[in-house]
Amino acid sequence: MRILIHGASGRMGKAVIEAAQDHPEFEITAKVDADDDIRSVIEDCDAAIDFSSPEGTITFARAAASFGKAMVIGTTGHTPEQKKLVNEILWNVPTVWSGNFSIGVNLLFYLTQKAAEVLGDGFDPEIMEMHHRMKKDSPSGTADRLLEILMKARRLKRENVTHGREGMVGKRPDNEIGVHALRGGDVIGEHTVIFSGIGEQIELKHKASSRAVFAEGALRAAKWAVSKRPGLYDMQDVLGLRP
Repeated sequence: MRILIHGASGRMGKAVIEAAQDHPEFEITAKVDADDDIRSVIEDCDAAIDFSSPEGTITFARAAASFGKAMVIGTTGHTPEQKKLVNEILWNVPTVWSGNFSIGVNLLFYLTQKAAEVLGDGFDPEIMEMHHRMKKDSPSGTADRLLEILMKARRLKRENVTHGREGMVGKRPDNEIGVHALRGGDVIGEHTVIFSGIGEQIELKHKASSRAVFAEGALRAAKWAVSKRPGLYDMQDVLGLRP
């Protein structure tokens, strides 16, 4: 299977390249970054993998759509407007878009949804994530996906979300979801979802110690996507966890 890596010089781009080299079934046709001429090389691949920047994803998506190439997007930090635009561009190709390609994290997504449904409004949900000091976006794409899951389960909106707390904030509202982003050192990624009730507390936690888990997941997604109909998918679909 022929793949193209966009954002090849970044941390995740390098991890995907290294992972692909360990699997004879994958052939890397091109390693490109935002400044490269993408359209001149994208025709030779079966699937394109993007770990670049929010702006880079848009440019890359246009090229992938023009040539009908399956696309895997692992870039995070897009605004709602950018996400909408990318979805509109990629209407004619199968696209797997995930803030985290780890199998363990996607199981965390599934368990978070189930826990929120079972526990109901009597438990206060909080999300805590930690990443390395060089990470640019906050909260992480994974934390944002966890937030979306909790908002849907609790029937809440963005105005119900609190990012950190400071000062005399008063009593915690029943309809609040707290999100906390920590940064430091070389932490690959840690995500914790806490459900606090009266007299008991439940924590769901995932720790990544290597970027290889994300790279392997991205390759698995690319292999899965090439045989699918056009549409927007995520790792829940790839792993068969969709309810």
